[in-house]
Amino acid sequence: MADETRERVKRVASEIGFRPNALARGLLSKRSFTIGLLTNDTYGRFTLPLMAGVSDALVDHGVSVFLCAIEDDPALGQIHVDAMLDKQVDGIIATGKRVDRRLPVDLSNLSVPVVYAFTEGDQESVTFRSDDAQGATLATEWLMKCGRRRLLHITGPEQFFSVRERANAFCKVAGESEPVMFGAWSESWGHEAVEKTWSREDDKPDGIFCGNDQIARGVIDALRERGVRVPQEVSVVGFDNWEIVADQTRPPLTTVDMELKELGRQAGLTVLALAEGRQVEPGVRKLPCRLVVRQSCGADESP
Repeated sequence: MADETRERVKRVASEIGFRPNALARGLLSKRSFTIGLLTNDTYGRFTLPLMAGVSDALVDHGVSVFLCAIEDDPALGQIHVDAMLDKQVDGIIATGKRVDRRLPVDLSNLSVPVVYAFTEGDQESVTFRSDDAQGATLATEWLMKCGRRRLLHITGPEQFFSVRERANAFCKVAGESEPVMFGAWSESWGHEAVEKTWSREDDKPDGIFCGNDQIARGVIDALRERGVRVPQEVSVVGFDNWEIVADQTRPPLTTVDMELKELGRQAGLTVLALAEGRQVEPGVRKLPCRLVVRQSCGADESP
C-alpha cells in the first residue's frame, strides 16, 4: 500500500471513529496485547510512578497494562497469576516495596516472560532497580559542594539492602569517620535522631543526608524547633523525591529521585521485547538516580 493511501485510510478511520477488533487482532497475532503488573506495594508509593512509566512505554505499541495488588498474601498472589494466564497476557512485570525481597508467589517457569522492577528477581531473569549507591553519592557530593564539611547520615533499618548501599556510598565520599544513624522510615525517627545528635557535646553537623524524604522532613522540623536555621546553618538532603512530602517541607527539600517512571519504562520495553521473541540478556540493570535541587541546601541551580 502506498504511503499516501495508508494515510488516507487512517484519516478516514479516525473521522468515522473506526476501532479495530482487539479479539480478532489477538487471534491473528496469537497475542492479547496486555501486560500484567503484579505488586505487593498496595500503598502505591513505588508502584504508581513505575506503572506510569510502563504505560507510557507500551501505549504506542497498542499494549494495555492492568494492575493486580496482592499485599503479602501467597494465595491471593497465585489467584492473580492464574487469572493473568487465563487472560493470556503477553508478559508480567513484578514489582514491590523493596529491592531485596521477592513477591510471595512463584513466578518461575511460567508460560509468559516475567520482568522484575524494584523487587528481587530470579537468577536468570531481567531485573531493574535504581542505583542506590550512585544516588547517595550525588547527595553527599552536593552537600560538600555546598561547603558542608561535618556530615551526618540519618537513614532507615540497617537490614535493608538499599540502606546499606546508601550508607556505604555516603561513607566512601564523606569519609569513614562520618557518622551513620540507623532507625525507622519515619518523620519521628528523623526528629529523634536530631534530638540525640544535638544533646551531645561534640561538634554538630552542618550537612545531613537522610535515607528518605520522611526522615528528612522530621529532621528539618526538629532543627526548626531548636532554632537551627535550614539551610543557613545546616543543609539537608532527602532521598525518594516524594513530591507530596518534598514540595511541602519548609524549606522545600533537595532530594534524590529514583527515576521510578524510567524504571517502569525500561521494564515495559523489555517485557514487550521478550513477548515478541527477541533475545534479552538476563541480569540486574541499575538505572541512575537524579538529584532534584530545592531550597534545603541553600542552592538554586542543579548539579
